[in-house]
Amino acid sequence: MELIMPRVLKGFRDFLPEQEIVRRGLSEKLEAGFRSFGFLPIDTPALEYAEVLLGKAGGETEKQVYRFTDNGGRDVALRFDLTVPFARFVAEHRAELVFPFKRYHIAKVWRGENTQKGRYREFTQCDFDIVGADSAAADFEILLMMRNALVACGAGDATICVNHRGLFNRFLGRLGVEEKLVDILRAVDKLSKIGSDGVRELLCACAGEDAAGAALDFVNFKGDWEETLEMMTQAAGGDNPDSERLRLIRSYLVDAGCHDAFKLDPSIMRGLDYYTGIVCESFLNALPSIGSVCSGGRYDRLLSLYSKEALPGVGASVGLDRLIAALESLGAGAGKRTYAACAIACVEEAAYGRYQAIAEKIRRAGIDCEVFGEAKKLSAQFVMAEKRGIRRVIVPPSGDATSFILREIPSRTNREGLSLEGVIGIVKASEAHPF
Repeated sequence: MELIMPRVLKGFRDFLPEQEIVRRGLSEKLEAGFRSFGFLPIDTPALEYAEVLLGKAGGETEKQVYRFTDNGGRDVALRFDLTVPFARFVAEHRAELVFPFKRYHIAKVWRGENTQKGRYREFTQCDFDIVGADSAAADFEILLMMRNALVACGAGDATICVNHRGLFNRFLGRLGVEEKLVDILRAVDKLSKIGSDGVRELLCACAGEDAAGAALDFVNFKGDWEETLEMMTQAAGGDNPDSERLRLIRSYLVDAGCHDAFKLDPSIMRGLDYYTGIVCESFLNALPSIGSVCSGGRYDRLLSLYSKEALPGVGASVGLDRLIAALESLGAGAGKRTYAACAIACVEEAAYGRYQAIAEKIRRAGIDCEVFGEAKKLSAQFVMAEKRGIRRVIVPPSGDATSFILREIPSRTNREGLSLEGVIGIVKASEAHPF
């Protein structure tokens, strides 16, 4: 019988336990942050009807979708983000939801794009959205959540760049090229990849030389929030509701004491054309080259694809895999324990049930505890613990003995004559400062 070569598709990955523990740990921190703001969890199918997913996509996005005909002859596709399935979800369950509805969703998505560091074809997104509120307060809460999510993950200082697609649309209207909106957006969105000259070439091809020059002057403007907003407002034809929204958001950021982490940046566009208001991307100050690790914006008309009633929405998404790649590059998270705090050695296999009872008392004290199931020599069990990264092994009493031995694996020393309460106290204190 010929063996099948074990391998995974390009852009897809297996995760070893130490890698998956890091991923789960970050997911748990993000989820705790979402819940603390009152966001609720949902889930949607990985596979949807293609017409549901692609009703608004087009262009490069449609080329990246994993799409096929299933055994029932249906045209289906794997979700390429969590926002479009969420719009379908809201339209389908509108009568069951209370608005404004605040949700989060942590799940895998699939895109057949070119792979690079921190970018894969199967990856996890962590989305959070507010639907049913068109207000500066909702926009601000999403921006605040972005900042808190990065802080919770230990990503260090980050700059969250904000723009407003409505203002840019007004500006293009003054130039008389609003019908070229989608092409212009996608050209400007490539600014960090191909530079101003490359973008100018794309803009000239779709909008003409004069519009290309004006658009580049707009997106390349550098200034503080107030200076940039004034330029954008004048370029858009004067005061308007979109400029007022950005002024109000700025005041909220100042009042919350976190305005230094936010920058008004007219080059931020987000290539997807369903955005209608603010758009935002976040960059780690110590590693800007990895790109945005959290991005999003307002999409007030997305639901109109699935319902006659419009419903405003705003949200963002943390790219978990890219964030992990960034943290690894920065050395963040090093030294954090990713294994059980302790293990109970197996002195005699007949006592395994008793060992599990002891372990349960330890777990109830809030300490992870593994139980070894084979009565090997203690030295062999100590070696196994070391290979697994377990720092302490508890040797339970046998025969007429009543006291425990606590083996410290790194120092190869024993603490003897301990009660179970004493063992728990030592391990718990050590876990508070493990390194």
